[in-house]
Amino acid sequence: MEKNKKQPKYQDIGGQAVMEGVMMQSPANESIAIAVRKPNGKIVVTCEHRVPAAKKHPWMGWPIIRGCVNMVAMLKMGMQTLDKSTQMVGLLEEEPTKFEKWLAKKLGASVDKVVMAVAMVLAVVLSLGLFVALPTVAATLAGKLTDSRILINLISGVVRIAILVLYIWGVAFMPDIRRVFMYHGAEHKTVYCNEAGLELTPENAKKFSRLHPRCGTAFLFLVMFISILIGSVADQLIYMIFGIEKMGFLLRFGRSLLLLPMITGVSYEVLKGLAHAGDSLIVRILRWPGLQLQHLTTREPDEKMLEVAIAAMKAAKAGADRYAQELDAGVSVYVEGEEEQKDENKEEPQA
Repeated sequence: MEKNKKQPKYQDIGGQAVMEGVMMQSPANESIAIAVRKPNGKIVVTCEHRVPAAKKHPWMGWPIIRGCVNMVAMLKMGMQTLDKSTQMVGLLEEEPTKFEKWLAKKLGASVDKVVMAVAMVLAVVLSLGLFVALPTVAATLAGKLTDSRILINLISGVVRIAILVLYIWGVAFMPDIRRVFMYHGAEHKTVYCNEAGLELTPENAKKFSRLHPRCGTAFLFLVMFISILIGSVADQLIYMIFGIEKMGFLLRFGRSLLLLPMITGVSYEVLKGLAHAGDSLIVRILRWPGLQLQHLTTREPDEKMLEVAIAAMKAAKAGADRYAQELDAGVSVYVEGEEEQKDENKEEPQA
């Protein structure tokens, strides 16, 4: 059996789970592919060319800065991908609220764009509330009990990690989210299979682990861990420069917001470094917490889910111009809101 050509290590193909499917992104040919399985069992695939920001503006590819740029880009792309996958699956969309319709009319934008914008704003507000405001409250209270800046930031970090774990554990009870977590596992297994240079088949992919060091879950853990270290250093500098020994809630909250770009950038560089740092004991120890957290965000997929992830991988590797020819016969192609199915006019054989 002929093997696919192994991807160079620096060409990291990865993605995310979406509603009933997987998105894969290939930096090598600047393509982003989405594959989903519709209720009728058919796989629908779309692939588009997307030029990275660093290619348009080289400074956006500088160390530290590129982590912040990628974070913003992934948040935006993640929302767009989820919205597109929902359309591809054919799920009914919720009726827009009166406020959303009014806002769309006032802004002169489509309701879909307004709904997405509102969802992004709410997601950011929720994230800031859960992972910045609440840990800041804990740190402010801890500051009344101890003068140790390291201990204060450690308490804040532990609270932040606890909130993350409880949040993921709670949403996993929702059936739709659990299926997304299964597709997340399918994505990781397919990425491993591709990196191993094996033929992309469900049989080959299912042999691999569903835990991957380049996963966004590992990135989230790194962000929260590194925030403890950078926060402690920042607090010490604030004390040395401004003489502020203990910060109140507002000052600490503002400091946390200002440090977010630095924390995000450093975490991105650490994640990339660990992903390609070999397999020494120290590297395994540093990877271990992020990998363990993936036990919550991934589930073992079935073969049909692996088929979808493989379809997305093949499309991403082939590129936007010729991906249809790279996919197996019978795979649907989703183009600009319309499904084009090979031999779709043929009558189905009677059972």
